[in-house]
Amino acid sequence: MTVDSTMESFLRELPKCEHHVHLEGTLEPELLFKLASRNNVKLPKGYPKTVEELSYRYEHFKDLQDFLDLYYVGMSVLQKEQDFEDLAWEYLNRAHSEGLEHVECFFDPQGHTERGIGMDVVIHGFRNALTRAEKELGISTKLIMCLLKHLPVANSLQTMKDFKPYYQKGWIHGLGLDSTEIGNLPEKFTECYKYGRENYPEGSLYTSHAGEEGGPEYVEQALKYLKVSRIDHGIHSVEDPVIMKTLAERDILLTVCPLSNKRLQVVDDVSEEPIRELLESGVPFSINSDDPAYFGGYILDNYLAVQNAFNLSVENWITIARNSVRCSVIDDSRKKDLYTMIDKCFHKYEALLD
Repeated sequence: MTVDSTMESFLRELPKCEHHVHLEGTLEPELLFKLASRNNVKLPKGYPKTVEELSYRYEHFKDLQDFLDLYYVGMSVLQKEQDFEDLAWEYLNRAHSEGLEHVECFFDPQGHTERGIGMDVVIHGFRNALTRAEKELGISTKLIMCLLKHLPVANSLQTMKDFKPYYQKGWIHGLGLDSTEIGNLPEKFTECYKYGRENYPEGSLYTSHAGEEGGPEYVEQALKYLKVSRIDHGIHSVEDPVIMKTLAERDILLTVCPLSNKRLQVVDDVSEEPIRELLESGVPFSINSDDPAYFGGYILDNYLAVQNAFNLSVENWITIARNSVRCSVIDDSRKKDLYTMIDKCFHKYEALLD
């Protein structure tokens, strides 16, 4: 099945909130090689030498770890404040053309500070792009700092202390946890999340990648030990009815990333995503692009892939959109504006897609 032109237009115009996109994961091959040349970065032996070779490599990951190995090499071209600004701006501009109105984007500070890039360079670069997007595109933005699961907890805790001033300035709005899942149970990072709650501003978001490659026990631990109010990925939650009930009762958003799951072979096909189970169980979720440069699609591509797989109704999509707004880290005034935009889109297409 292919999405007809009217439904595609509806999905493009539908106001979108993205809660799961890694800014470093928006590094397209063209920009990667441009920045490598601009910064005189010599890529390692065996790394693809052309845009075409790198694009092909992006399309053939064996699993999450295979992707991460290439991902961290790609980060090496990000050296200066302008690099980080260019990276984020390209993503924001492209996603806005696909209906993005609000974004809560991730960044991985340890992936930069571990290679000698200053904190100010990273933060100011990303902040420049986010501020520009708010002024020029009307997008509301939040920045979420992620800790890397594969690094020692002590390193993560020190990173949290180092970045505390940026939280206090209101430049970072949440804490996340990503990277290698298998073998890195969330419980390990209990101390880090405790530090955040004791030292970061009230109202900061606490989330964690869980239940992507790992089973529902990873989701259970994130809820129990990290006390998160959101789960990134979380698709294996459907294997445990108790966890599903908890997610629904506590209104915990899952940030589902369909094309990412397919590209990393978490599922063989988007049709295996638990979209209908989540809708039927009342567990809120949003549709997201994760690392779109690497996984074959930005936010609209993910919406279209879900529609192609499930043939959802307009009402289903309005539910997804409204849940995405309700669970966003924005004030009531901004939520009201987004609800109004969603309603206008619904009324425009309701009769056409009946």
